[in-house]
Amino acid sequence: MTWREISIEALCTMVTSGGTPNRSRSEYWENGTIPWLKTGELNDGIVYSAEEKITTDGLKNSSAKIFPVNTVLMAMYGDGKTITTLSILGNECASNQACAAMIADPEICDYRFLFYALKQYRRRLLSLVVAGAQRNLSLGIIKRFSLSVPDLHTQKRIASILSAYDDLIENNRRRIALLEQAARLLYREWFVHFRFPGHETAKIVDGLPEGWCYAPVRDLGRVITGKTPSKKIATNFNGSIPFIKTPDMHGNIFVLSSQETLTEQGAKSQPTKTIPAGSILVSCIGTVGVVAITSSYAQFNQQINAVVPNEDISQIYCYFTLSALKRRLKAIGGGATMSNVNKNKFESLSVCKPPRNIQRSFQLATEHQFELIHKLSRQNAQLTRARDLLLPRLMDGRIPV
Repeated sequence: MTWREISIEALCTMVTSGGTPNRSRSEYWENGTIPWLKTGELNDGIVYSAEEKITTDGLKNSSAKIFPVNTVLMAMYGDGKTITTLSILGNECASNQACAAMIADPEICDYRFLFYALKQYRRRLLSLVVAGAQRNLSLGIIKRFSLSVPDLHTQKRIASILSAYDDLIENNRRRIALLEQAARLLYREWFVHFRFPGHETAKIVDGLPEGWCYAPVRDLGRVITGKTPSKKIATNFNGSIPFIKTPDMHGNIFVLSSQETLTEQGAKSQPTKTIPAGSILVSCIGTVGVVAITSSYAQFNQQINAVVPNEDISQIYCYFTLSALKRRLKAIGGGATMSNVNKNKFESLSVCKPPRNIQRSFQLATEHQFELIHKLSRQNAQLTRARDLLLPRLMDGRIPV
């Protein structure tokens, strides 16, 4: 079997980038129907939609373009976590100018093989990143970048083996999303619309059911702001204790692992910053309002505030209540590029606090969903590790196909 070095441009019918319609023109954004992706939404898997949508006028009057299903997107700008992140489009979508869009030529390149090859070559791509105010890869660099490529039949065989893992991962992700949505809808019924069990006979006092109240976040549990151990002491790091940062939380209800870890020594250097499993993390600096639950004891950095729920507080109620604070956190974050909500502001935010018996009923009604979400998340982590072990061996021919 012969493998050849071929440039990405030669493997594709198109390599281009997207664009951003003028933000000041409301007609380009209001009631938009075209999904418009940003680099932070790429997930190293299949992506079907986007947080924001643009209108047809926005598309026509900007450099934004609609890309077809099976287009491979790669983040050209961002930090070390974001840049070179990939996705395959599961539906037609547009993207911003920070995404490179690669449409594989089906006569010579399987789009799934292109996706996996770019994953395999990520370190080489990162070595070509231009440092500056924002780390970036240019379209020119991407077009000229060469991949080692076998014949089309072999590409499809390799892609089918790896995509079998990704199909299972994607199915689990969809199940997780449905489970989370079901629990969230019940939360809204009970705690936003006040249609909880027994609401028919509940008296309303000052706009709330009798026995309910507004309380600050600090009343939900112990609030802790994270901290980073001294980087000057190398032995503080690379241990077995998760050290969670905001990127570890993105797209995860439960944080199962972290990019960076601490040793026992590192954790003991700031013992008051260790939190137990089941704590709720909320990002409060930078990208504010990202919420996740710890799956083991851990520490975390100063961009995150944690709430360790009190014994009489439902963990799942707490998770959804803190998730609902995103807009308010953005509003009080200063409006700067780097939003910042300090501990005092965060723990002083007012939330609706129902009685203990209502919370307990909600916990019982939703804990099975969250247990299953946790189980499926762990399955995905195992599938990801198995796929990532296979990837280099298939890409260098060590495992024949």
